[in-house]
Amino acid sequence: MHHTRFLIPTDSRPTATLSSDKEDVFTGDRVTLSCTVESPGWMFYWYKHRPDSTPVTTTSGYSYTLRWVSVSDGGQYWCRAGRGDPVYYTLYSDPVQLNITERPVAVLTLQPNWTQIFSGETVTMRCDIQGGGDTDWNYRWYKNSPVGILFNTKPEYRISPVYWSNSGSYTCEGVKGSKLSMTSDAVQLTVSDQPKAVLSIFPQWMNPGDSVMLSCEVDKTSTDWRFSWYRTVPYRAGLPSLSDKSYSLQPLSDNVTTEDSYTLIPAGPTPTGGYVCRAGRGDPVYDTLYSEPQFLWSGDLQPSVSLTVNPNTTQHFTSTSLSLSCEEKGNSTGWRLMSYRERRVKSGCVSNWGSIAGSTCTIIYTYTWYSGVFWCESGSGEYSNAVNITVNDGDVILESPVHPVTERDSVTLCCKYWTLKSNFKADFYKNGVLIKNETTGEMTIPTVSKSDEGFYKCKSGEGESPESWVTVRVSPVVSPGSSASVLVGVVVGLLVAGVLLVILLVLLVRYQNSKGETFTMSHLMENVLLRLEQKCLNRNR
Repeated sequence: MHHTRFLIPTDSRPTATLSSDKEDVFTGDRVTLSCTVESPGWMFYWYKHRPDSTPVTTTSGYSYTLRWVSVSDGGQYWCRAGRGDPVYYTLYSDPVQLNITERPVAVLTLQPNWTQIFSGETVTMRCDIQGGGDTDWNYRWYKNSPVGILFNTKPEYRISPVYWSNSGSYTCEGVKGSKLSMTSDAVQLTVSDQPKAVLSIFPQWMNPGDSVMLSCEVDKTSTDWRFSWYRTVPYRAGLPSLSDKSYSLQPLSDNVTTEDSYTLIPAGPTPTGGYVCRAGRGDPVYDTLYSEPQFLWSGDLQPSVSLTVNPNTTQHFTSTSLSLSCEEKGNSTGWRLMSYRERRVKSGCVSNWGSIAGSTCTIIYTYTWYSGVFWCESGSGEYSNAVNITVNDGDVILESPVHPVTERDSVTLCCKYWTLKSNFKADFYKNGVLIKNETTGEMTIPTVSKSDEGFYKCKSGEGESPESWVTVRVSPVVSPGSSASVLVGVVVGLLVAGVLLVILLVLLVRYQNSKGETFTMSHLMENVLLRLEQKCLNRNR
């Protein structure tokens, strides 16, 4: 029996082998495909999606590189080789899947997210990979990239405390094997010196019963502050104090607020004195420097001590003498004269000014830089009335009351020329508006009212004085039962004045007769005018 053999033809062509250096890549990466055949001399044909489609490209070498790939470059790839004419092709390779996804984005955030960071604070930078799938990432940190690489592989980079040298531009990126995320946008870290709070008080001169507003300000570009409020007391070890130890600080009640203002409502003891603020933020709390002390003053006489000024006026010429005295009334001790000059609190009397005797400071020779607010302060923190003194190097000053004037009282303002000339023409101004022309150099308000309060100055042919503030206080209410006693007082006062006038006339007549001169009314007026200066000062005492 014979058997018939059937030969099944087989494809003896070689098979191409396709490989990729990467299979999962991000957009923007580079991928190289390699197609190998055992024998040489081949051209290589590259296909995407379908092997029987038109080649996407043909190369003489066995590799095909895709640069800056996009998502659309993903998919299946094949290759085969061919040579000769007509072309003899190898078999198609097995497919290779190329997966391309959008490159993850690194996002850098600064915590806390403040636009202004100060030396000594704590900052944390966090790098988050968005669209990165799992969390198996390491991290690279750059400062002023590409100059400096920070050796930290964690998602957070903490700087505590931060200093000026840490200022710079920071970026980060994620690293997973050979894959990198996109580099984050830069975050600028600017570190400034520790700030100092700035305190303001309004009004700075207190009227009885008025509320007073304290305002605390830090650098205007910084945020999230909480504010602390303090009253100054004489320096005591163990209490928080200013850096120069000029004062210690006692917290006010409810002394930490989220608001940058604090209202003092006078009740009980007078709130005159010094105040300080500072601000803090963050956790742990970072504090600013204390503000310079600011002062709330009162021109009213206080029960414990009074500041007296001699000559008794707020304005003084340069190169003259001036005495300031702390006159104690109560049991407080250790009074010292203080001043606020050139925007700083200072001792009110130093040895190179002149002489100190007890509680009196005598300035022998005044200069313009002695101008300022003066007051007396006790060892327990009590304050006297305050006096705003102006030392003027011009030719004219205005003599005005040191203390507030009470309604219905009389007040005289005197325009004084430095050569002691009297009886000269002067114009008087209130709040910059001309109110009176006087030929005697003085202006009298016989019955003062609250509307007379304001800034006063005078002008003459010799010059113009600085302005001085005249304070008017509401007169105390007199009970009906006391009206008779008031009337008696007025009558007695008039009688005394009349007697004194008669005595003065007699003395003047005797003086003139002793000189062998004939007494006339003109002589009397001449003597009166010579005493005009002292009359201005004495009238306002």
